[in-house]
Amino acid sequence: MPRLTATQIKAALPSVPNWRRKGRNIVRTFEFKDFVVAMKFVNAVAVAAEKAWHHPDIDVRWNKVLLALSTHSEGGLTAKDFDLAGRFDVIAARFKAAGRISVSGKIEAKAGVAREPRNDE
Repeated sequence: MPRLTATQIKAALPSVPNWRRKGRNIVRTFEFKDFVVAMKFVNAVAVAAEKAWHHPDIDVRWNKVLLALSTHSEGGLTAKDFDLAGRFDVIAARFKAAGRISVSGKIEAKAGVAREPRNDE
């Protein structure tokens, strides 16, 4: 799959509006109610990545998961990165629907009731 040009990347970014370009990657940070839920998300991401045979860089910080996508064999971004970002967004939407992902910087309780984060969150 060929590497995308700057123009093609700019055109593709609106298809994954929560992702941003950072160098040769597209990145997004997801925030969850706690570490256990964050790890469940990472496991769901791993399954999708294996099916696509395309793997993101993953950074876990307690309840935050940073995903970075790039096609290393092509030296930059390809359509494959944007396709997989969209799949990860679908997985995140399922977690949000289940009340396991935060919205607007607030941590949602399992029942879906938002609360302000504690100082240590």
